[in-house]
Amino acid sequence: MSASMRQKRVLVVDDDRLNRKLLHGMLANLGHDVVQAESGQEALDLLNESIDLVMLDVMMPRMDGLACCRAIRADKRFAELPVIIVTTLSSREDRLKAVEAGANDFIAKPIDLMEVRVRTASLLKMKESRDAVRRYQDDLEEMVRVRTQALELALDNLREQRKSTVTAYQDAIHCLCSAAEFKDEETAQHIIRIGKMCSLLGSRLGLSRDEAELLLHAAPMHDVGKIGVPDAILLKPGKLTAEEWPIMQRHASIGARILGQSASELLQAGAIIALSHHEKWDGSGYPGGLSGTGIPLYGRICAVADVFDALTSRRPYKEPFSVDSSLDIMRKGRASHFDPEILDLFFANLDDILAIKDAFRDEPLPA
Repeated sequence: MSASMRQKRVLVVDDDRLNRKLLHGMLANLGHDVVQAESGQEALDLLNESIDLVMLDVMMPRMDGLACCRAIRADKRFAELPVIIVTTLSSREDRLKAVEAGANDFIAKPIDLMEVRVRTASLLKMKESRDAVRRYQDDLEEMVRVRTQALELALDNLREQRKSTVTAYQDAIHCLCSAAEFKDEETAQHIIRIGKMCSLLGSRLGLSRDEAELLLHAAPMHDVGKIGVPDAILLKPGKLTAEEWPIMQRHASIGARILGQSASELLQAGAIIALSHHEKWDGSGYPGGLSGTGIPLYGRICAVADVFDALTSRRPYKEPFSVDSSLDIMRKGRASHFDPEILDLFFANLDDILAIKDAFRDEPLPA
């Protein structure tokens, strides 16, 4: 049954039994369910959210009607519950006190049925409207809560799917890079070190967290173009001839072509690094002979990390240099091979660079 159709419950509070009986008869005749209390405290004990209206006598022992009305209003559940004061008091001052206590209306004794009908009908209609608004608000809040939960669940699922997709994407790229590195007899640890070193340098250079994260995953692609270099040249233990060297240099362009076919921000960054990490500050690098800040920033960062790692690692054509020897070689390349600002930053963060090298060191070759 809807709230508007159900029988209304009226709490009648009066210490006089005859007055209660009279009001009970009138209200029952109007179709209401009547609850009786003979004191203010009993009324408070009986009061609950099923009550639609309180008719409250003023002159009662111990707790009078005004004190009872104030107690009703003190409970936030009944802050808007209609209260009618039934009283013989009729002065302006008495009525003001009743209003201050929280009363909505007055009925004077002796009680008149027509007055009871009109005043109760008005206040019950007001409560019915307020209850309808409150139910609508509650329903709206519940709908918002349910839809918010559904949206959050959908977003969580989307984030998980995206995370899984990105992870699979990065794994595929890592495998591609590893294939190139293994072909060159380098290691998977090498590409991890390059990514972490480049990300560190980018972060310390002031790049955003997102850009540093991009470098972490894009820098390992720097030598992916070695897949396209013949093994006889790539794995040659000695110095390359004048004819072989241009073929070896093609790996930068090959890598850029492989990666540049995708619209992915990550692969586009990898293509830039692949193409530019062998360029030199003084313009003597390859494949484009770029110089200074004409070399993309990601390529300049990778050049420093890659040379350091190459110097300190074993290659088919050399044994690893010591860290001190490698650092001396790199110092000599300041402002000729390397961007001086990035090289200075490399040395300023050398402890962290060496920590990365130590954490991801190459596994010893089998005996």
